[in-house]
Amino acid sequence: MTDTKPLLMVDVDGPLNPFAAKPHRRPAGYLTHRMKPDCWIAQHPDTPERHVKPLRVWLNPAHGPALMALPYDLVWATTWEHDANDWIGWRIGFPCEQDLPVIEFGDQSVLRPDGTYFKTWTVVEYAAGRPFAWIDDQIDETDRAYVERHHTGPALLHHVDPRTGLTDGDFAALAEWAARVGAWNTSSPPPRRTAG
Repeated sequence: MTDTKPLLMVDVDGPLNPFAAKPHRRPAGYLTHRMKPDCWIAQHPDTPERHVKPLRVWLNPAHGPALMALPYDLVWATTWEHDANDWIGWRIGFPCEQDLPVIEFGDQSVLRPDGTYFKTWTVVEYAAGRPFAWIDDQIDETDRAYVERHHTGPALLHHVDPRTGLTDGDFAALAEWAARVGAWNTSSPPPRRTAG
């Protein structure tokens, strides 16, 4: 194993945008944004763009610095894809001049015969054996089992409650797991823990 930091695959809706919080009750620390990114407009193919109602997104400007302080290489793993750099990153405090790498998921309507979330196969392929943590609100035991079978390195699939978004407990779990990955070396292979 090299000294390369693990990857942190970051979803937007759920971890960064607690969309399932009570309507009209913005969570503490979050700001309300109204936006019409390409990914949102594409979901309304029969509506002229000027008539597409903007998407309400709650974002916490403290999350960017907190994510950057973790010992990971950050990657967007979201249906926002490249729109995350244009619409989300700078609003949560990522540097405006620095785009994160983006995982492209392609056709998101394809049903996986093994019951995994549509992102899971692509996340594993992107990681290519490199240690990774993945924060998402739709991860379940089927996805953990798939990663256990198909990913050769350590992985943490960390479910984030879409009613709360990232919490101090989530950041602590990510930091603790990264510290354990950093402590492992080639003479002592890490366990392939995927729970979270």
